[in-house]
Amino acid sequence: MPARIGVVTFPGTQDDADALRAVRIAGAEPVSLWHRDADLHGVDAIVLPGGFSYGDYLRCGAIARFSPVMESVIAAAHEGMPVLGICNGFQVLCESHLLPGALIRNDGMLFVNRDVRLSVESADTAWTSGYKVGQEILIPIKNGEGKFTADERTLDELEATGRIVARYLDNPNGSARAIAGVANAAGNVVGLMPHPEHAVDELTGPYPGPATDGLAFFTSVLQRLIDSELVTA
Repeated sequence: MPARIGVVTFPGTQDDADALRAVRIAGAEPVSLWHRDADLHGVDAIVLPGGFSYGDYLRCGAIARFSPVMESVIAAAHEGMPVLGICNGFQVLCESHLLPGALIRNDGMLFVNRDVRLSVESADTAWTSGYKVGQEILIPIKNGEGKFTADERTLDELEATGRIVARYLDNPNGSARAIAGVANAAGNVVGLMPHPEHAVDELTGPYPGPATDGLAFFTSVLQRLIDSELVTA
């Protein structure tokens, strides 16, 4: 059975179509999931895409965390299902306590929308095994509240346990220790502020490129599912 990767749509989500497209390009079957539907429809992995869920009222991701679908996502994540949160999806994962820390207003209170260079810090997660540690990649970013923050003890723990997934090379939003993405202790849940789903083909990826540096996030999880014998190639 081929891998089925679900993409959740909340009110205000705007990158669900791109995430579904990235899943398809990677070779998996994309499955649309609705925020009010607790049924995960038999998917093998889940993507929480970017956008502005519920208008980002209260805090980004604070209301989406209580959507019926999130009860199922949280339970599945605790059982080991791979979950990737991108931008607003990262904020939802932090609000859900699946990942530590929080995303706050960028330094200078500016919305940042451009391609950014990242260093891959961990290839041990379900979503980054296709990269090499230290590999530099180019991926778009677009957020106003993407500055990762946590207390020093949490930051030290993330460093010591290898749970920092990616760092900015030029830190466009003032994130603590230039963190662009983190993982949970098991490595099945990853949050990332940049948008790998916007860097998966030559036509629409960063110009002049490289244009497809984000694709490995999706092929990594597909390979993880195949290696786990949960799906077939």
